[in-house]
Amino acid sequence: MDPLDALTEIAYLLERERSSAFKSKAFRRAADVVVGLTPEHLNDPIRLKHTKGIGDSTYKVITQALAGQVPDYLADLRERTGLERTSALRGRLRGDLHSHSEWSDGTTPIELMVESAKRLGHEYLALTDHSPRLRVANGLSAERLEQQLAVVDGLSSDGFTLLKGIEVDILDDGSLDQTPEMLDRLDVVVASVHSNLRADSKTMTRRMLGAIADPHTDVLGHMTGRLVEGARGTRPQSEFDAEKVFAACAEREVAVEINSRPERQDPPDDLLTLAIEAGCLFSIDSDAHAPGQLSLLDYGAERAERLGVPQDRIVTTWPLERLLAWTGRDR
Repeated sequence: MDPLDALTEIAYLLERERSSAFKSKAFRRAADVVVGLTPEHLNDPIRLKHTKGIGDSTYKVITQALAGQVPDYLADLRERTGLERTSALRGRLRGDLHSHSEWSDGTTPIELMVESAKRLGHEYLALTDHSPRLRVANGLSAERLEQQLAVVDGLSSDGFTLLKGIEVDILDDGSLDQTPEMLDRLDVVVASVHSNLRADSKTMTRRMLGAIADPHTDVLGHMTGRLVEGARGTRPQSEFDAEKVFAACAEREVAVEINSRPERQDPPDDLLTLAIEAGCLFSIDSDAHAPGQLSLLDYGAERAERLGVPQDRIVTTWPLERLLAWTGRDR
């Protein structure tokens, strides 16, 4: 098989199973190197072995691919990853409103996220890098966000639209961690709590209601903040008055995010059922931090379908025109 295809697929599958970013980056780096090599260089084993950016694992993948084999590393990954989860609802999702790039804590350039979204058949993807308070995630100041918007402007084509967005921190007083002037310029605002997750229920409820009331908020991201598996360990869900929060979301037409990351599965099934009963809108999102993670939508769609989320209330099934009419609504 083609070495470039093999290296790229390996990186994608490593990202999908949320392996070490170091591993996936090594294969993406080797893919970048291969693109620049002449056929003579690529087919010279000694020269290839000593090429900067090609390590032992990537060298073996390249040579096995050149020999007409499916590389062992790729075959093992395919077997371990298994077939993608599918559901009828998954086929109706048109896009994704929560993703990250290397501008904050994602692992790759924006362009690679766009390429992967196109391969998945997305009609749109919102780029929602973090806001400035989240320093550990290299959150974007107003100045850096301004620079990013200029980049995003040039990446929509061929029936695909890259939406201008942000995952903005909900601050302790319920306000949003970015200037209103910058938020006015965005297509999609995902508001999430990332700090003081163990605050008491009254405090957390007041904080979330403040964010929902802000006219810029479109999506309430990973609302409980819980972690149920994965390398970061587990974390209990935040406590808040779910009935009040969902009633406010329904009134303000703020979508409750169904976060597709397996380590989050947020909101939990009982709260998701409560949100359905409250009449909320929903956004099935990947919260992808690498290209391969965009396909995590499989998991979110499967949960939503199993729990009976009405399709017409899932904003990511809507065509772009309807979606933008919703995010631009007068509240």
